[in-house]
Amino acid sequence: MKYKLLTITLALFFTLPVELLSQGHLVIIGGGPRPDYVMDKFIDLAGGKDSRIIIFPTASYDPLDAGEFYVKEFTERGVENVDYIICTRETADTEENFELLKGATGVFFSGGDQNRHTAALLGTQLIDKVKHIYDEGGAIGGTSAGAAIMSEVMITGDEYLADEDDEPFSMIKEGNIVTAEGFGFVDRVIIDQHFVERKRHNRLMSLVLENSGLVGLGIGESTALVVDPEKTFQVLGEGTVVVYDARKSTQIDVDRNRNLSARNITVHILQSEEKYTLDN
Repeated sequence: MKYKLLTITLALFFTLPVELLSQGHLVIIGGGPRPDYVMDKFIDLAGGKDSRIIIFPTASYDPLDAGEFYVKEFTERGVENVDYIICTRETADTEENFELLKGATGVFFSGGDQNRHTAALLGTQLIDKVKHIYDEGGAIGGTSAGAAIMSEVMITGDEYLADEDDEPFSMIKEGNIVTAEGFGFVDRVIIDQHFVERKRHNRLMSLVLENSGLVGLGIGESTALVVDPEKTFQVLGEGTVVVYDARKSTQIDVDRNRNLSARNITVHILQSEEKYTLDN
């Protein structure tokens, strides 16, 4: 009987999709104050107080100060093995940085300007090594700018204004929102942050209608999406997450003034502990 159970277990193991066996967790925080239990969740997923956590404060306007701040935050929570990496694209791929990243079970990306993260790391061996940590079961976290970089399509924070007197992000128009390549820890989505508090509905709706195969995830402040290896998104925090899904929408159209329109967009507003999957 023991051998039969072992055979069944091995058979199930080898028929599981590779991504379910290898990938770790994401903790994507929408910015603002970070609740203790959200940061504790990231630490738990990274391996608890015995984890090794590396911080990338690259997006901050003062990376050194931000790096020290995050080290203090994690050490006060009981994680002793924590450090940070500050680099440019030219200095990213050094043996010193590779050595700092060695053995890491959690990586955390700071807030600030997400374009600084991608300018320093996109296309480097260093970010490939971070992705390997994730593929091997580690935890990847980020807040604000560190949330924006999680998806393949990244909102840069810029837009194309026809008139300089236009209010920022006041329209739902084609070609209005500037995007760039993100790190792509999670696919099939576009992530926006500080979402409810800064009323960023227009820019996410515009992008979802222009990229109807992608689901828009607007994460409020003090709120996180925890993504497991099966790509289930669970809300954790003090606010809400707004989901825009135009994958089954009809009559997506653009008029002569570049206004976007559509029928049958699905919208979900999720609160803490609720779960969402892209396939259901």
